[in-house]
Amino acid sequence: MPIDSVPTTGTRPVDPDFLALPLRAVADAALQVARDAGAEHADVRVQRLRSRSLELRDARVVSSSDSDRMGLAVRVLLRGVWGFAAHVDVTPATAAATARRAIDVATTLAAVARETVTLAPEPVHGDVTWVSEYDVDPFDVAEADRIGLLAQRSSTLLAAPGVDHVEAGLLEVKEQVFYADLAGTVTTQQRVRVDPGMSVTAVDRAGGGFESLRTVAPPAGRGWEYLTGTGWDWDAELAELPELLAEKLRAPGVEAGPTDLVIDPTNLWLVIHESIGHATEYDRAIGYEANYAGTSFATPDLLGSLRYGSEVLQVTGDRTVPHGLASVGYDDDGVATTEFDLIRDGVLVGYQVDRQFAPRLGLERSNGCAYADSAEHVPLQRMANVSITPAARDVTTADLISGVDDGIYVVGDRSWSIDMQRYNFQFTGQRFYRVRDGELAGQVRDVAYQATTTDFWGALEAVGGPSTWRLGGAFTCGKAQPGQVAPVSHGCPSALFRGINVLNTASEGTR
Repeated sequence: MPIDSVPTTGTRPVDPDFLALPLRAVADAALQVARDAGAEHADVRVQRLRSRSLELRDARVVSSSDSDRMGLAVRVLLRGVWGFAAHVDVTPATAAATARRAIDVATTLAAVARETVTLAPEPVHGDVTWVSEYDVDPFDVAEADRIGLLAQRSSTLLAAPGVDHVEAGLLEVKEQVFYADLAGTVTTQQRVRVDPGMSVTAVDRAGGGFESLRTVAPPAGRGWEYLTGTGWDWDAELAELPELLAEKLRAPGVEAGPTDLVIDPTNLWLVIHESIGHATEYDRAIGYEANYAGTSFATPDLLGSLRYGSEVLQVTGDRTVPHGLASVGYDDDGVATTEFDLIRDGVLVGYQVDRQFAPRLGLERSNGCAYADSAEHVPLQRMANVSITPAARDVTTADLISGVDDGIYVVGDRSWSIDMQRYNFQFTGQRFYRVRDGELAGQVRDVAYQATTTDFWGALEAVGGPSTWRLGGAFTCGKAQPGQVAPVSHGCPSALFRGINVLNTASEGTR
């Protein structure tokens, strides 16, 4: 991990109304209280989270929301014990009072603490600004224009033969964070993310059943331009959706049993998230954290020896990849973000850590994985953009399919289930195509695939090249108590797996 890594930044400025807040005075007031109390470390965070959601059903608005949350947080490390306090008022006087509360918390907890905290060293980064890469701020787009675009696309889909209902949704978030600590690091950051999606439903009135299909466009760290064609071809996907739905409705059920799978990035990203992303969070691996996603089978005693998958499997954590949902310049510990190895040649070689956990693992420096979802919450070790490296040679998805005599090509994510050790799992998808003699032979339905994590990744025979690599992801990865959510992306190429157990979900006993 390069100690002098410099995060890249977008070209847009931080909003003037955020910069107009008394950020430096707030930080100075709180840090002076911590300094006078003899804190080993203290940081101040002013965080603003603007979010909007919009939902349409059959081209009509069913819900629209717009929220704006802001506050300040003070965290102190006093005699090896954390103290934390927060407030909604962003003023120097409130900041000083909040710091005194944080000191009181640390002092009280020191009497009962069973362990003390040592933070990994981090260079001082001075006064820096980082902005994510986007062109059009979605919060500059009028409500009428947002509704108009989704309604127009919904109406076009409703007019297509066989489409009975259309749902459209859009989530938009702008996150601004000012951070300052006793060491002298001061960061001001702004990032934007959007999550658009549409689904179509066909009703089989004669048989009483129905089928639905959703777009596979992932959420992205982009602006409004993402909805109009930058980064995703919406016109092409929406144009083919009705016919894909009609084919799915009349498709035969899958034949259960061991099957070769070619899995598209639009499905595989979720398997990465559940079976690698969560499993390589260090706090889960040592049993320190178990909420929402459980702990991990990939315990530290296996580091460097656990055969996680085949030698084809190369996995990194990365908080710098352009347009990644977890990408940011500096984490909530004041650490400059970077890319780092988690799995190399199929073997577990690393974990995601923050400054608190890095020393426990014997690391000289954190890999930048601290994040709090709001000012009222304390930073936690959270997931980076955990991704699979593509093949050096540009192997296409068609190339992978051509190597399958009898199998299934899986596209899009849907439901899943995984145990609390991130080991036994089952996944479904949006669309499934029978592969015969190296070619696609129409859709099949009622497909789920199941495996253990190590068996699944051990069955990985080949990955696609750079042209097949895509970022998937989610806005709301849950963790901790009180619960927090974090956005995260996972990049991967198409991939070929041999002999994975496939279920027919419509068969007796598998519903």
